[in-house]
Amino acid sequence: DITNGDILAYTLDPSKALTDIKRKVTAAEIGGAAAQAGLGLAGTRAEELGAAGITKQQAQQGFQTVAEVAPRGGQLAAIYGESPYTQQTAEAEVFGLAGSTEAAKQHAAELGVAWYASLEALLETQCPDGVVIATPNALHVSQALQCIEAGVGVLVEKPMAHTVADAKRLVDMVDRQQAKVLIGHHRAHSPIMAQAQTLIQSGKLGRLVSVMGSALFFKPDHYFEEAPWRRQAGGGPILINLIHEIHNLRMLCGEIEQVQAMSSHAVRGFEVEDTAAINFRFTSGVLATFLVSDTSASAKSWEQTSQENKAYASYDDEDCYVIAGTMGSLSVPTMRLKIYAQAQERSWFKPFDCSMLAFKREDPLTLQIDHFLDVIQTNAVP
Repeated sequence: DITNGDILAYTLDPSKALTDIKRKVTAAEIGGAAAQAGLGLAGTRAEELGAAGITKQQAQQGFQTVAEVAPRGGQLAAIYGESPYTQQTAEAEVFGLAGSTEAAKQHAAELGVAWYASLEALLETQCPDGVVIATPNALHVSQALQCIEAGVGVLVEKPMAHTVADAKRLVDMVDRQQAKVLIGHHRAHSPIMAQAQTLIQSGKLGRLVSVMGSALFFKPDHYFEEAPWRRQAGGGPILINLIHEIHNLRMLCGEIEQVQAMSSHAVRGFEVEDTAAINFRFTSGVLATFLVSDTSASAKSWEQTSQENKAYASYDDEDCYVIAGTMGSLSVPTMRLKIYAQAQERSWFKPFDCSMLAFKREDPLTLQIDHFLDVIQTNAVP
């Protein structure tokens, strides 16, 4: 417990507070894991738990229990501007399980490059030209701010933040420092998206009226076991996946002025949603409806239709967007085009002129990194 004496000590020496609070919050979580696993609270020290054979699954169950009944750790983390101690961190550091730290060390050895235990250690040792931040969402802003303060260019994986307040902190710092910061909306570099933008701007669809979109896929259990933060606040398909779709819709239809939405976690039962249905109104008057779900066994997602990332199974007969105007519609990413040749011929009794736009596929992640290198090496505009 944190006592009144602790509070006085922290007031006199604030530099000691965060480390000590982290240690105490960690101890509380370990105790929760021990209780969940049926151990007495006397055996809550890390080495004793390890000797007792606490498994990864037991630890996860314990940490979930603590997250539900003991939010104090999160409150303290918020007060001191730090992200909560997560399941993944505890498993790696407390139970000595093979995790992201060991995997990173091994990968660095394979590449023949230096490995650092933390971003702080890296920035204290050298000043790199650029840093790619691909950590849990709740860490994006604090780590980006560290890089900016060190004068290092940074590519932050989306979403830029998991709260609006944090996003504003980052934007304000970028503006003040004129920092070189990119957000990982890699589809901005997609040739498919560029082709769709060109067609819309040509006016062939007429005035844009409506959009139907989907990001429906099924994520396997190990996706969440490998990174338990994805089950918690800051995770979920809205911030992990829908953020890409919103960026795409803004590229095609302009700015959003109104949103209606509902969400559910009925299938997975996680703290965060597994499914959401959203309506958007754009400043242009366009209306859009969108479904996102990481528990829907469907191919109607960008990853499974665009064929840009070969890691995913793909289906060339599926689309994830239909963009309709007063003269016709475009299905993306197959780029199937249906238009009326003449305005006076428009009728649902009359056939469309049907065609398919020619386009090329390139990996937008590679193109994004190329752009990042231009930004940090040649002062290109992010």
